[in-house]
Amino acid sequence: MIDRAGLALFLRRRREALQPEDVGLPRGQRRRTSGLRREEVAALCHISADYYSRLERERGPHPSEQMIASMAQGLHLSLDERDHLFHLAGHRPPLRGASSDHISPGMLRIFDRLEDSPAEIVTELGETLRQNALAVALNGDNTRFTGPARSMGYRWFTDPTTRERYPAEDHVYTSRLYTAGLREVIARRGPASPAAQLGRQLLSESEEFRAYWDEGMVGIRYHDGKRLLHPELGLLELRCEDLLDRHQSHSLVVFTATPGSATYEKLQLLSAV
Repeated sequence: MIDRAGLALFLRRRREALQPEDVGLPRGQRRRTSGLRREEVAALCHISADYYSRLERERGPHPSEQMIASMAQGLHLSLDERDHLFHLAGHRPPLRGASSDHISPGMLRIFDRLEDSPAEIVTELGETLRQNALAVALNGDNTRFTGPARSMGYRWFTDPTTRERYPAEDHVYTSRLYTAGLREVIARRGPASPAAQLGRQLLSESEEFRAYWDEGMVGIRYHDGKRLLHPELGLLELRCEDLLDRHQSHSLVVFTATPGSATYEKLQLLSAV
């Protein structure tokens, strides 16, 4: 059963504890609210301000699990706080670990402050959870996919358009990289994991994947950076700096370039793109 009073109180307290700068919002000069405004939280949670306001007033329909997950992320809750929110709403909390999409508040705080470099948060299966505006301009919107297509590795072997942003001479190496990476994740997570399910699906759908899988390789990485073909900016030679959340197995990836290089100058144009 939903605990409406407890849910309303918890939402208010978490909203009041957050400051605009905690979530990447400007403070402004006329702010009188202690913490965030309801409409700001609603926007962060991707729900209507009216719906959120009714929850804080112990009213409104019973929120779904998807809605609670969105609010937990928008309010930058820790895993313990997220689970508490689910219990208050009368739902069983999602599992923790590598299969969870819940981003830690610490990683979100860093992500929200990255305004001058392309940055995105991805899972160990290459599923994009968050992108800033510059990352969307660089890579396209990779958060829009659903099902197995959320995984960049799956799209690489099943959607030919995915390869258009990579030089043709890099395709073989990238195919081996995605195959070896998936093999390593399956070994860590086991035969009943989402990674193993993705591997079985690729083996059944992609002859190319089967060929690389039979090679049995592991340990392939982008040691010297990554090359992309941008539709407006052309060839980009990028460094990918990773920050790993070892509890959730999420990576914050920041794309950079050597100062003074042609790619560095092109990256300055991303905001215009």
